[in-house]
Amino acid sequence: MALAVVRSLDAPKALVAPGEVEDFEQELVDQYLLATVGAGSGDSTVVEDRGAIFEFIRFLGRPVWTAQPADADRFLVHQRKELHRARLTVQHKAWSLARFYSFLVARYSGDIERLTGHVVIQIIDEFNRPTKADYSNVRVPPSIEEIDVLFAAWREWLPEARKFLPATRDYMAASLWRRCGLRIQETYMLDIRDWRRDLGEFGKIHVRFGKGSRGRGPKSRLVPAINGAADLMDWWLGDIRHQFDDAYEDPNAPLFPSERRDKLTGACSRIGDQALRDGLAAAVGRWLPAWSDGRLTPHTLRHFCASSLYQRGVDLKAIQELLGHEWLSTTTRYIHVHGDHIERAWTEANQRIADRLDPNRDNEQE
Repeated sequence: MALAVVRSLDAPKALVAPGEVEDFEQELVDQYLLATVGAGSGDSTVVEDRGAIFEFIRFLGRPVWTAQPADADRFLVHQRKELHRARLTVQHKAWSLARFYSFLVARYSGDIERLTGHVVIQIIDEFNRPTKADYSNVRVPPSIEEIDVLFAAWREWLPEARKFLPATRDYMAASLWRRCGLRIQETYMLDIRDWRRDLGEFGKIHVRFGKGSRGRGPKSRLVPAINGAADLMDWWLGDIRHQFDDAYEDPNAPLFPSERRDKLTGACSRIGDQALRDGLAAAVGRWLPAWSDGRLTPHTLRHFCASSLYQRGVDLKAIQELLGHEWLSTTTRYIHVHGDHIERAWTEANQRIADRLDPNRDNEQE
């Protein structure tokens, strides 16, 4: 395999001048980030990778090409034990380093050895690579009865809310998490034009900022407004949205606006994620206090949506498409059923087998 050229043909055979090591190191990082952008990585992924790489460089205290797996071990332990980073955060940092060092080995190992005398190696291996952190964090949602109590009380309280419009907006956004399984970013990035009542029996929500796999930028999809979401969307756009500002006729205006207004246009700006999280937390604290310890988040409602639809007999593949998952195995981790669901399925399966083996079955049917 041909190696890409990092430095010009007139470059020295070794890094000797002051600052050359730092410049070469910076050049390697820049070339890696450029490659990830070329591969289609989103801005957030590029920023995350860059931050992890430079944090490791500062921790290492010497050029990146001198790093060994033991250095990565110390860095990950430092992240976990001393900085008390979340498991998912440490996982992402390790994966960022693994991608960076795979890039160095594949493209620039020859140049690095010629200029520095060091052989660059992959420092994240099978022994220190963190497993997926979210496998151990099971978000078991409340029961259907508990969610019904929460949203019924929330809806009834809206006319009494001191700030009716923000309270109604928060309720509406949470309803989409509950009924259609939207992610929080997918929700606040919706524009008015993204509600397509003309598509399908129930209408569809055009999610243009879905989560892309492996940081490959937004992945769009059409989400059918099932589970009562169509009526809520009609109510929101017909009775509520126009009370925020006059931009409700602009198809590019945010579907969920903030109370704050843009200084140039006078229209309401787009709401952010924290305001929607706070709205849900306040409602849970009022009407579902047993879940007010932070367990009932927007993402937990997404799990609730998947679980409740599955309990009602919706096909697992359909739920995968609704949630926008690339892999069916991801969807299965969202399914949490309460009560005796497994026991009933086991009993029914055994009964079907017994019916097939019953010699008197045919006679009874005749």
